[in-house]
Amino acid sequence: MSHFFKDFVVWQEAKALAVEIYRVSEKFPRRESYGLTSQLQRAAVSVPSNIAKGQGRLTKGEFLNFLSHARGPLLELITQLEVAEELE
Repeated sequence: MSHFFKDFVVWQEAKALAVEIYRVSEKFPRRESYGLTSQLQRAAVSVPSNIAKGQGRLTKGEFLNFLSHARGPLLELITQLEVAEELE
């Protein structure tokens, strides 16, 4: 593939989201360190990681497969944020 993953706007935005999730979740109660905080952070960093990993593959099909892999943790993240919001 001819592009470097850091050039993709989707990767840039996903990385920025992950950084923001880390900043916000650091303010969560300490009791959530191994629960919701950890899950949010792992899901958030997984999105840009899958995009980068996919770009490193040899074919467009493999890249597209990893883009679909990035969608899963993104949906997890949305769910976890809604739970966090309801818990205040």
